[in-house]
Amino acid sequence: MKIATVERDGVVCLRIEGRLDATSAPGAEAAVKGLLGEGRRNLLFDLSAMDYISSAGLRVVLMTVKELRSRKGKMVLCALNPYVKEVFDVSQFSSVVPITDSVETGLQLMR
Repeated sequence: MKIATVERDGVVCLRIEGRLDATSAPGAEAAVKGLLGEGRRNLLFDLSAMDYISSAGLRVVLMTVKELRSRKGKMVLCALNPYVKEVFDVSQFSSVVPITDSVETGLQLMR
C-alpha cells in the first residue's frame, strides 16, 4: 500500500494505492492520525488505485469517520473500483460515509 497526500481547497486528499488490509492498516491509521494531530478536519480518500480492502481497512475508515464527526469535520470516499464499492455496500459503510464517483465531485461535496 502507498499513501500520497495533497491539499486541495483546504481539503487533504489521501490517494491510497494497493491493498488496505491487516498488514497495511496500521500504516494507514498512523497517516490519518498524523493528519488529525495536525488539526486537519476535512479528508477526502481517493480510492481509485485501491484494489482491495479488508475488515482491518474498514476499521481505519470507521475510526476516521468517528474522529472527524467528533471534531465537526467531513470525510468523503471517491472513485472506488467495483470490488471495493461492493465491500462498502455490503458492509453498509456507504450509509455511514459519502461516496462519490470522482475526486472533483468529492471536493464539491466537501464545500
